[in-house]
Amino acid sequence: MFSRRSIVKPGGSGQEKLERLKKALAEADAVVIGGGAGLSTSAGFVYSGARFEKYFPDLAEKYGLSDMYSGGFYPYPTQEEFWAFWSRNIWVNRYMDAPKPVYGKLLELVKDKDFFAITTNVDHCFQKAGFDKKRLFYTQGDYGLFQCSEPCHQRTYDNEEMIMAMVLSQGWQIGKGGELTVPEGVSLKTAVPTELLPRCPVCGKPLTMNLRSDDKFVEDEGWHRAAERYENFLRTRGGRVLFLELGVGYNTPVIIKYPFWNMTAGNPDAVYACINYGEAVCPAEIEGRSICIDGDIGTAIAMI
Repeated sequence: MFSRRSIVKPGGSGQEKLERLKKALAEADAVVIGGGAGLSTSAGFVYSGARFEKYFPDLAEKYGLSDMYSGGFYPYPTQEEFWAFWSRNIWVNRYMDAPKPVYGKLLELVKDKDFFAITTNVDHCFQKAGFDKKRLFYTQGDYGLFQCSEPCHQRTYDNEEMIMAMVLSQGWQIGKGGELTVPEGVSLKTAVPTELLPRCPVCGKPLTMNLRSDDKFVEDEGWHRAAERYENFLRTRGGRVLFLELGVGYNTPVIIKYPFWNMTAGNPDAVYACINYGEAVCPAEIEGRSICIDGDIGTAIAMI
């Protein structure tokens, strides 16, 4: 593992770095993409500001919420109110189209390469943009899946129909691309009907989101197959490998960032590239084979 004291921010102009990344991509035998929260932020999936105010005006006023992230931790008085918030949150961050085509542009860059993508994001943006699910590993879960809250068994359930029913019950109308609008004269409800509360079909306890937050996270058969495909890809690809890290911070660096650094250090032909606002750094040990771009991911991809 690298020491914090060895972390550096390589110099060079933005244009020079973009040219180096373009060359590394063209010459790569394989590309390993690591997608973090910053990638979806660049695609327009922001949790605050105008987007939050548009889809959560009543809940913000009632509970004093300031953004979607903090809203996820609010102690709602009832399950009906809890799911009023979470059904909207899941819908706008999983089933609604991303405002900007960043993921689609990324696919254009790598579609003709031998690639694999690992992500800590749970918004399904890779697959919605057309990435082959057999080349994806969602390590931290998926907003589109439910699991038993116990859990009494290791299985997940597609939740689109359940989430849609809860969203519609609050007065929303769903349009093209999953866009939510409020019909004229309709007042939004801040609770869902009790009969729509999701229950485990096996034990009857509440269903919950399939998100890794504690030791109750369900790693189902699909999760294990994806993990095996990812490990096999890493094991069998050598030579000129480009480790392309996009928007990964330090919340869970052991999943993408640190492994990318270590694998680059262990392969003299590998290149590490990072695009991130304010956190485009690398260990000094691999500085000569690193491309660190401090800026917006969507803008950088468009310029390559």
